[in-house]
Amino acid sequence: MDKSINKLDKNIPYAFFIVAVLFAVLAFVWNSPIEIWQGSRVILTAPSNLITDYFEIANVGAAFMNVALMIFQAIFVVKVSKAPMTGMIVTAIFTVIGFSFFGKNLYNSTSIIIGVYLSFKFSKTPFDWVPLALFGTALGPLVSVVSFGFSLPTIIGIVLGNLVGIVAGFFIPILSQHFVKFHQGFSLYNIGFTAGMIASFFMAIFQSFGLKVTPVYLVSKGHNLTMSLFLILFFGFVFFLGWSLNDYSMKGFSLLLKQSGRGGSDYFSDFDRGIVLMNMSLLGLISTTYVLAVGGELNGPSIGGIFTVFGFGAVGKHLKNVLPILIGVFIVGHFSVHDVSSTAAILAALFGTTLAPISGYYGPVYGCLAGGIFIMFTTNSVAQLHAGMNLYNNGFAGGFVAAVMAPILEKSVNGTPKGKKKSAFD
Repeated sequence: MDKSINKLDKNIPYAFFIVAVLFAVLAFVWNSPIEIWQGSRVILTAPSNLITDYFEIANVGAAFMNVALMIFQAIFVVKVSKAPMTGMIVTAIFTVIGFSFFGKNLYNSTSIIIGVYLSFKFSKTPFDWVPLALFGTALGPLVSVVSFGFSLPTIIGIVLGNLVGIVAGFFIPILSQHFVKFHQGFSLYNIGFTAGMIASFFMAIFQSFGLKVTPVYLVSKGHNLTMSLFLILFFGFVFFLGWSLNDYSMKGFSLLLKQSGRGGSDYFSDFDRGIVLMNMSLLGLISTTYVLAVGGELNGPSIGGIFTVFGFGAVGKHLKNVLPILIGVFIVGHFSVHDVSSTAAILAALFGTTLAPISGYYGPVYGCLAGGIFIMFTTNSVAQLHAGMNLYNNGFAGGFVAAVMAPILEKSVNGTPKGKKKSAFD
């Protein structure tokens, strides 16, 4: 079994290559080459801070081509680094895919990856830099804002933007190791919290020099039919692939559902690849269903959220610990001032699943509670600190919610729930 798994893992980069080609081909289904070229120029030179839907400011074809290019970049980083294909790297690549629909592009991600790599080279303590580099591209808008958002001369803006990206990337590994202790592993988007702190620091510097960054809300409508068809077919194929790899059965899947997810449990290390793929696909399908059920739009940001949840099906998330979060967000959103069908509320639901370990570790009731607290917190406060320059704003908010709930639950709920695998934090 080990040999077959190793063989499968060696083929994963090629699978991502095929996915990239798929996105590139689909780009030409929606738009002409000229439209894609023009849209790509808009994407590469946009400030890209939250929420900038690439469907809206460019076009669907350009957004899909941007996704394809970002996958190629991620594959290049993985292959050059010779990093082993872990669940965390798979998750990181799908997170890149998701955010390439709104906020990440080749220009604003490259300098951050370089910064993380330099931190690795100068560090006295070895660490797995590839996932950090890929996740760290959450700060892409920081690069784009400095480059194109302050009306600086073009050359000066580009130079300063990339220098800021390298510096920000350099500190991501250093700070992330510290901040994971802050929320005790109950928020899966640890880099989101780290990136939020870094972006807030730079925001304070910008404001001190009179430089203003205005959060935006540019989202598109009218893509539900085509995008739902695309997503259902994509996730359906992944499920069938996983099912076939698992001898056309769901055997072993129930064991995965017993994982708490705390600290980002890497399912690649504990389960066969077929089981993991089925878990990922089911999360993608339930996320798509949620968006459509509440009357939301399948635009760039919501599709990005869906692919992120899908990706974290390899690390920490499963139906049992995700559903309570979605329910909690929906209930509080429905009975409060929030419009549960708005893109902002949908992102809160999808990315609120960063708190899935609370649900998995302490039970669904506390998961619902975490989801309810999360939507109130993320839609009212933390985004102002970084003006949308951290794409993982919900990860930033999730870190605070987890940090507050973790010690309270630790004192009020005894021990590790029966049947749950203990984490490194226990």
